[in-house]
Amino acid sequence: MPTARLSGLNALVIGGSSGIGQTLAEGFQREGARVAIAARTTDKVSRVTERLRESDSSALGYTVDVTERQAIDRLATDVSRDMGTLDILVNCQGTTVIKPATEVSEAEFDQVLDTNLKSVYFTSTVLGGLMLDRGQGAIINIASLAAHRGWPNACAYSISKHGILGLTRTLAAEWAEQGVRVNSISPGFFLTELNRDRMPAERKQAALTRTPYNRFGEVDELVGAALFLASEESGFVTGTDISVDGGYLAGGI
Repeated sequence: MPTARLSGLNALVIGGSSGIGQTLAEGFQREGARVAIAARTTDKVSRVTERLRESDSSALGYTVDVTERQAIDRLATDVSRDMGTLDILVNCQGTTVIKPATEVSEAEFDQVLDTNLKSVYFTSTVLGGLMLDRGQGAIINIASLAAHRGWPNACAYSISKHGILGLTRTLAAEWAEQGVRVNSISPGFFLTELNRDRMPAERKQAALTRTPYNRFGEVDELVGAALFLASEESGFVTGTDISVDGGYLAGGI
């Protein structure tokens, strides 16, 4: 029987209590990783942690607001105490505001940027410090098609996701010699808790029209890319973004 691809590795998925993050946490666990999740809502964290513990009693869950720097410091302390080492970090936290740019308030702008970009910077630099201390590790940031195109009526979100690509590439270049790889995944259109009820019907139809596969993605279809970036199979891959988008970015007219 072949060895699980992540056997013996410790993984932390921030935003792992729902949607893409939960799916990645479950996928990592199936491949042998010891998994911890972190998210803001206690009930959701508890529910998913209990589900993970059905397969591995050592699974962990942390309730944390990663928009607060001190909370990230505490998370790093807890992870170091509970897991000993950290091999894989996934940043999957995210929020959005769907409205014209001129109508976005300062508070709404700050909420999106704090959640989608600022928190990823500090989770990467603080928790990544646990990897730098050992000279090995893999960070995977969840970007978006909005990191590659202008995204009307989601300006703050698009800004934050463009920032994720810049952060990913810069940390990759800075940390390569120290053994820590940093990559990102840009999902195409996947109906998740974040966007299912916020995306207008006409926007959903436009997404399908511009996606050569002519369908929405299934979140399980993101697991393969994440496993590749988390495992030794991508040992010489850093600073790269993998688009899992049904051909959206490749499509023409």
